[in-house]
Amino acid sequence: MQQPRITGAWRAVGVAVVLGLGLGSGAARAHAGLPETSNVTLRRGHPEDFFVGATFGAVISRDRGQTWRWVCPDAMGYGGWRPESYVWRESGELLAATGNALLRSKDGACSWAAHPAFKDTWVTGLAAHPTDDAVLYVATGRSTAAKNGVFRSEDGGETWRPLPLQREGVLFSSVRVSTAAPGTLYVSASDTTRMYLFRSDDAGETWEELPQVFPELVRPFDFVVTATDPVDPLRVWARVSAQGATHILQSTDGGRTFTARSGAGIDDVFVNMELSADGGTAWVSTYNSFFRSQAGGAFDKLTLPTGNACATRVGDVLYGCGSPWLHDWSLARSTDEGTTWEPLFSLENIQGSHQCPAGTPVRELCPSRWPQLAETIGAPLYPDGVPDAGVPDAGVPDAGVTPPPDGPGDGGTKPPAKSSGCAAAPASTLLPFLFLLPLWRRGRRRVDPRP
Repeated sequence: MQQPRITGAWRAVGVAVVLGLGLGSGAARAHAGLPETSNVTLRRGHPEDFFVGATFGAVISRDRGQTWRWVCPDAMGYGGWRPESYVWRESGELLAATGNALLRSKDGACSWAAHPAFKDTWVTGLAAHPTDDAVLYVATGRSTAAKNGVFRSEDGGETWRPLPLQREGVLFSSVRVSTAAPGTLYVSASDTTRMYLFRSDDAGETWEELPQVFPELVRPFDFVVTATDPVDPLRVWARVSAQGATHILQSTDGGRTFTARSGAGIDDVFVNMELSADGGTAWVSTYNSFFRSQAGGAFDKLTLPTGNACATRVGDVLYGCGSPWLHDWSLARSTDEGTTWEPLFSLENIQGSHQCPAGTPVRELCPSRWPQLAETIGAPLYPDGVPDAGVPDAGVPDAGVTPPPDGPGDGGTKPPAKSSGCAAAPASTLLPFLFLLPLWRRGRRRVDPRP
């Protein structure tokens, strides 16, 4: 199959759009880029419910992917950073770690609020117990905080208890709960001189400190634990950066030593990692490519997705993000470990803003912003044949609304750019380039998602 390419004038358009988004507002962050999906979460115990994070807020489906609707970032209130991870509890509550705040929605994504327990620090990691999603863990990592550490909730995120792992001058980056032994936790962290992995075998009451050194790498940084093995609690995966490459690491002794599994490294920005139910297959997604390792072998680049990859496994099904600017879908699923993909939706299939009760932030804010996004992604302005409440008449330009500078996720302080992940630009920064994106969509090459 011929690989899709964007060259010449269209690539120049892409550069212009990215630069425009980056310069438009102080709230915009690195990698603001094109409208694309970025992660996918299914509600525990309810495979009909999808929540897909995006560079322009989120998209939700409550009917197994038949219809999709938009949750605008203004209504979520996450400020300059978009969430990189979500937990959708069986009860219906949604939680999101933004790298700044811990956001919660108790009404199906219609209303969002930042948890006050973390107003003075930044929530950098979020994980749920594999069988009891009332048990949650977060890690924090704000450089100006008096202390950072790991916290546990046993009531679905209502209240949080600091675990004994609390350190001054240490930034915690990620927390993972072993699916093989839920009492085993792994947390990655760093200070100005060292990188760490902490492991607990008693649900966080005691911890073993495991400093990480990589003498074979030149100036390694950004060590982050990425996944735990579903079968063996002593097998854990991580990544570390050095000299422009991401190195995928595996430990078989509970994090005491790691072995590089990606050869010379992946020359791209890491997004996330997934493992098969037996731990024998590993997938790594990056901004531009998708990689797979089987039976302990090397990571090979797969044909699809060709851009904007992400991966989430639920049972035997692998869900993946893809760039609609390079092929015909934004979200797809695979039942053969990523060899072939069945498209679920593309951005132009979004059918307006999420339907919420009057008085909720999504109902009050998102409909008026929908025409601007619809034009950008090529979606119908009135998919149901009638305007949503608050949507201006067709042909009336939307002046754009800049999000308030101190939304619920801001905590009054803007965070620095992160080494991985990308943030959404406010809607108003899209305006100078709206006329370019529809042209780019019409000009991009379509490819069959099957090999």
